Amino acid sequence: MIEQTLAASNPVQWAKVIDHTRCIGCHACTTACKSENVVPIGVTRTYVKHVDVGVFPQTRRAHQVTRCNQCAHAPCVVACPTAAMFKHSDGIVDFDKSICIGCKACMAACPYDAIFINPDDHSAEKCNFCAHRIDVGLEPACVVVCPTQAILIGDMNDQTSYVAQIVNREAVNVRRPEKETLPKLFYKGAHQATLDPLAARRPEAGLFMWSEQRESSEHVVSGNPTYNNSSAAALLTYDVAHSIPWDWRVSLYTWTKGIASGVYLVAALLVLFGFIQPESPLWLWVTPVVSGAFLGITGLLLIWDLEHPARFYMIFTRAQWRSWLVKGAFIIAGYTVVLALHFVGSIAGTTSIQRWLMIAGIPLALLTAIYTAYLFAQAKARDLWQNPLLPPHLFVQSILLGSVVLTPFAMIDRLDSPIPDFFSPAFIALIWIVAATTLLHVLIIAGEVSLTHATAHARVAIWEMMHGRYKNHFWLGLLLSILGGVLPFAILFGLLPIGILRVPLALAGMMLYEHAYVQAGQSVPLA
Repeated sequence: MIEQTLAASNPVQWAKVIDHTRCIGCHACTTACKSENVVPIGVTRTYVKHVDVGVFPQTRRAHQVTRCNQCAHAPCVVACPTAAMFKHSDGIVDFDKSICIGCKACMAACPYDAIFINPDDHSAEKCNFCAHRIDVGLEPACVVVCPTQAILIGDMNDQTSYVAQIVNREAVNVRRPEKETLPKLFYKGAHQATLDPLAARRPEAGLFMWSEQRESSEHVVSGNPTYNNSSAAALLTYDVAHSIPWDWRVSLYTWTKGIASGVYLVAALLVLFGFIQPESPLWLWVTPVVSGAFLGITGLLLIWDLEHPARFYMIFTRAQWRSWLVKGAFIIAGYTVVLALHFVGSIAGTTSIQRWLMIAGIPLALLTAIYTAYLFAQAKARDLWQNPLLPPHLFVQSILLGSVVLTPFAMIDRLDSPIPDFFSPAFIALIWIVAATTLLHVLIIAGEVSLTHATAHARVAIWEMMHGRYKNHFWLGLLLSILGGVLPFAILFGLLPIGILRVPLALAGMMLYEHAYVQAGQSVPLA
């Protein structure tokens, strides 16, 4: 009876040990996995990474079998908006392709680069412990085929299992323990140069032992010589291609969303503080039309970025509420309703409904501006985005973008008066708002890039943004943003044409910076 009670309270929790004192790097596990799970060419659920360690003639080749870590606290499960990534009661992290929308949030969340998009069916895929074999009492294909019995599985809750004995009694490692995902894939005897993705430098020209990998902005550079932190002079000799999950569309989405939220926030503040009247066209017509247009572009970009755009509705019908992708979708939907009612009220000729809508409109616009910070924070793989200042920074960016976009409309807001007034109170206020938010934007960036970062991954991302592949976007974007914040004052000295340049310069500067930040955050190798 006691044994039955203990068994009921301690269900099976599968774990895996890879013994690298036995691994010969034969890739049998990779080919067996491909055969068993019909994995297409060009992607892998598991592969063997090779690293050459030491300096000739004192050298050796170290191996590391790379795959899903079956985390106890799996960030991919939390980030998935439709629960396509889910966890079995036995601890296996599995996936359901039929409800995957291809948002790639799971890829951004995984600290181990274990998830990929299947090029045939465009759904997220990874090692699932061969759950279909486990269910019928068979071992995973990689375990069966390994010629040296280097891959072992067992029940962590069964203290008599070989895996539990190894984990509890011998020296084992897990990858990136600081991420607190509690991986259930344990490495015995693995060299640190294989476990740390930054420890081994990448060969020149991307020429590996058996392959040549092209370098582009769409792929992660595995091993950065600038931040080589290995004392063993390690060289990466075999790797697979690692794609950046979120491309330029996500960079552009952060920019369009900033405009959509910032225009409403700034216009509402101008009304509340008396810089424009409630019946002003700037508030009644420009605000809902411009904000609505950029919010529509934001939605289109988000749907376009999906691998299964026709399934986007599942974010609402199969919502997994821990995902900030779901929360953001409902925030944007609520904000869309407010803008639509605002516009309908303007058509109806009323000015009171717009003021009442501010009660919901201001917090929804604010949440639209900053929720991306929490979405990025769920991408636990990306240390650059784990920044507590990101929410206020996104708020500052939205106010800056909104003020810039409203400036030309504020100049013509009173052209219908007998004497056109280019220097309306709203216009002067916008000049100062742009200047103040530009200064805050630059100061936050300066703090972020100059302070010491807690992890090597964050330092590499900063280096890539300032000195690597995205340096042109970063520095040009910063320069244009500063010019966009300063040039408006030229209008006060009668230099109207020069002052008007601030609008395209500031918008382009912010767009370039957003691209550099989003892409550099994903440029650090994870495997």
